[in-house]
Amino acid sequence: MEGLLNHCFWIPLFPLFAAALIAIFKNNRRKAASSLAILAIALSFIFSILLFLVYLRGHEEGHGTLRVLLHFPWFTSGGTPEVISFIVDPLTLMMLLVVTLVSLLVFIYSLGYMHEDPNSVRFFCFLSLFAASMLSLVISNHLLILFMCWELVGLCSYLLIGFWYEKPEAAEAAKKAFIVTRIGDIGFFIGLLLLYQKTGSLLLYGEGHPSLFSPEMLHLLKTHAVTVPFFGGILLTTLLGVLLFMGAMGKSAQFPLHVWLPDAMEGPTPVSALIHAATMVAAGVFLVARMFPLLDGTGAMTVISWTGGFTALFAATIAIAQFDIKRVLAYSTISQLGYMMMGLGLGGLVAGTFHLMTHAFFKALLFLGSGSVIHGCHGEQDMRKMGGLRKEMPVTFWTYLTGTLALAGIFPFSGFFSKDEILTEAFTKNRTLYGIGTLTAFLTAFYMFRQIFMVFLGKGRLHGHPHESPPTMLWPLRILAVLALVSGFVGTPFLFHNPFHHFIAADREGVAPSYLVMIVSTTVALSGILTAYLIYGRRAFIEDPLIPALKGFFRLLEKKYYMDELYQNTFVRAISSLASLFKTVDQVLIDGFLHLTGFASLTLSRFNQWIDNFFINGGFDKACAGIRGGGGKLGRLQTGRAQDYLLYASIGAMVSYLLFRLL
Repeated sequence: MEGLLNHCFWIPLFPLFAAALIAIFKNNRRKAASSLAILAIALSFIFSILLFLVYLRGHEEGHGTLRVLLHFPWFTSGGTPEVISFIVDPLTLMMLLVVTLVSLLVFIYSLGYMHEDPNSVRFFCFLSLFAASMLSLVISNHLLILFMCWELVGLCSYLLIGFWYEKPEAAEAAKKAFIVTRIGDIGFFIGLLLLYQKTGSLLLYGEGHPSLFSPEMLHLLKTHAVTVPFFGGILLTTLLGVLLFMGAMGKSAQFPLHVWLPDAMEGPTPVSALIHAATMVAAGVFLVARMFPLLDGTGAMTVISWTGGFTALFAATIAIAQFDIKRVLAYSTISQLGYMMMGLGLGGLVAGTFHLMTHAFFKALLFLGSGSVIHGCHGEQDMRKMGGLRKEMPVTFWTYLTGTLALAGIFPFSGFFSKDEILTEAFTKNRTLYGIGTLTAFLTAFYMFRQIFMVFLGKGRLHGHPHESPPTMLWPLRILAVLALVSGFVGTPFLFHNPFHHFIAADREGVAPSYLVMIVSTTVALSGILTAYLIYGRRAFIEDPLIPALKGFFRLLEKKYYMDELYQNTFVRAISSLASLFKTVDQVLIDGFLHLTGFASLTLSRFNQWIDNFFINGGFDKACAGIRGGGGKLGRLQTGRAQDYLLYASIGAMVSYLLFRLL
């Protein structure tokens, strides 16, 4: 068994090698680049399946959770050897299967979506590097390596969101995503430094190495208190949990670091699907799940659950007033990520990771479906200009409807099972968060069927004739639609005794299923669908019927509570003003002093030059030249002839005699 498990590092290496090779291709090798990228991620997917099957065969029931660790020497720090370490455990395997499968379908979909783009070679290079970074993050057993892969994921998102950098909106969105997520990463990095200072290790699990999740280390961390200014004494694990969660807030777009995600829609739609379903935003939820042994039972869990609950409701209200088909899905992603964080914060490791898995399938389906709509509508993204697409795009409609039902949590689609598990956790442990989650479920069903009615039903409003997408775009939709329908059954307690729970956390006891929660959540979801039908499904409209009903509040939601404007007029303006001040100080004081010093030095050098020319060159040098000239003239008297010397002597004698007589 370990023979194959010990080679798990090949899974990220396949797309990494593909990215390196594609980087040397020219733009006329687009078919070769796309084929290589798809082949590499397909190999990663096949390897992940084999790894999963081998793991299942070697797993012995009743012996807890099996972990396979790989350690390779890296460097020595302070006498302590550091290792490059990888881990294969149930959480790793679940993420590997989800990431590779969704990435493979997105890669295939991109063949049709990007076939006319002249820079598709660069696109598939970035896409492969993106997948390699996320897969490396998933198998990392060392927090420093995980952080390095974490930053690579951020870099790739910057490159892909700004892929069409000639558009100012895309360039700005890429910078915004990069900067906002870096804010969260500062907290993550500080947490790593503090963790290393207190423990001397960043290894999660270890065999023969000091590790964070060993019983002794966890006991040390969870019993050690620190003093924090303005907060007093708190447990070290609480502080560490909040700092690490800051990184997750940035990557998984939790309030208030959510503002980058809707703008990320400026990238190509396959990028949106990959970012929102299986890679970047999933990284934050994965980090919380990976660090669960450290976070469980600490005050950080309260911060995580309430942040997630507020984000879920906050983003859902914004989604009901958006008109861009991809922005509705973007705020839906933020809301669902909040759901996952709420579940994890309540102690529901299985509930949070289960929703992460099902959400990856139906959200990838919805984003690729929106790309199919945009492709068939000749680039149009405004839902007010669509309508009636069901007849023209039947495959896109039925697959999109499947994803919508899964997201709304309608039985038997996958979202029903994973959403209800989170609501059951909340119902058992925190009734206020349960109320927030239930209200969010109503809004989710409402805004998604608002989208269905505006885009696919009613009277067509599109200028131009819509058309169905090519097979390379439709087959990934069909496969994801099947997954959105059936994937939830692996986590139901009524069939197969919830194999997902036993696989992810065999040693943890889950909450008992609640028929009351199921009935209430289904009723709420159906009420949301009915409300959307009554407002949007029974009449033709040009202006959104909610605008006159909600008036100013609709405008507030459409403008996203003016969060971007708030940040622009506070943090951005303050930083810009500070930058302008530093620029002025640099120009006036630093550059001014240097320029003054330079002017004085130049003046002094010119004065020295004048002294040199006038006194040295004009005085001493000329005197020397005169002496040399006189010596030369006197030298002519040295003829070597005796008669000349006698003449000179006679003349000298006569001159001497005359002077003597005169004096």
